[in-house]
Amino acid sequence: MPAPRTPMKIALIRQRYTPFGGAERFVANAVRALRAEGASLTVVTRQWESDGESESLICNPPYLGNLWRDWSFARCVCEALKERPFDLVQSHERIACCDVFRAGDGVHREWLKQRRRVLGPLGRLGVAANPYHRYILAAEKKLFRSPGLKAVICNSRMVKEEIQHYFGLAEEKLHVIYSGVDLEAFHPGLKERHGSKMRAQYDIPENALLFLFVGSGFQRKGLRGLLQAMARLPASSHLMVVGKDKHLARYREQAKSLGLAGRVHFARGQADPGPFYGAADAFVLPTLYDPFPNTALEAFACGLPVITSSKSGAAELVREGENGFVCDALDSGCLASAMARLADRATRSRLGAAARETVAHLAPENMARQLLDLYRSLIQ
Repeated sequence: MPAPRTPMKIALIRQRYTPFGGAERFVANAVRALRAEGASLTVVTRQWESDGESESLICNPPYLGNLWRDWSFARCVCEALKERPFDLVQSHERIACCDVFRAGDGVHREWLKQRRRVLGPLGRLGVAANPYHRYILAAEKKLFRSPGLKAVICNSRMVKEEIQHYFGLAEEKLHVIYSGVDLEAFHPGLKERHGSKMRAQYDIPENALLFLFVGSGFQRKGLRGLLQAMARLPASSHLMVVGKDKHLARYREQAKSLGLAGRVHFARGQADPGPFYGAADAFVLPTLYDPFPNTALEAFACGLPVITSSKSGAAELVREGENGFVCDALDSGCLASAMARLADRATRSRLGAAARETVAHLAPENMARQLLDLYRSLIQ
């Protein structure tokens, strides 16, 4: 009789936790799924809202400013890991003392390239001179050139190709593993459960065509272009914006100046976005750059057609005109055209059914099995 397998001891590094963050939701899902598969998990973080079953290793040195914040956390983590034995250390931060890096935030070089598209000359100069960006670029380069790096988990083919392009990593080190989505928490039944109530709460007519945007950091997520697209649509269409941004007032003013004050509804960040998916008819995220937004997975799972951008990893799951549409993030005309096609109820129904099927294979348990298979291959 074979001896029972010793639980694999894994450390997961993620600096910050916010209930609104897609990366943090990935880590939380991964912790639960991996634990169910028998792995022993420790979350290495500054702070973590634990479920009471996961162990955490707190690295929270004092800091001033984001550069010192990231540098001090990386230094603390690498020192702490010297004292704790793990079979594998997986980082979600650009920290070189890890075995496995999950590139959930994508490639910083590519993000800066896309961001420059919406900046003027002074803005581009400011980005180039910003010491924080220089630090991140250096940390990224050091990480991908680390001899101790055994594998990189890419949450989309897009990210894999960017890493190969910028850093020339060997094919065998790069593994595309899509994030899992809780198919029980996010499902088409949310419409019947929450749709009418949420619309009444925000004074949205039952027969209005309601688009949903979920994401924090509105510049990166493309809200400005989405508002411009909304201005091209009939007055019967509405937009729900779920997320937080320090310049929220600026986007409210933009909506007002476009004549959208009564049609765009700002709901701020939500720990549970489920009811908002239930109220919506379609999901729109014209992000400037997003390796793979969990919100798009959740929208697919809820049976919502998804409109996203060509620099979103979620575009890999979109079959044009079958479960959604893909546009350039700055092409508000393309966005408006795609959104207008969803005014037809039969079209929405057809695309929505296909959307749910798109992610039927992406349960967290499947993701966990792929991760464990990778981990085991690395420690054999």
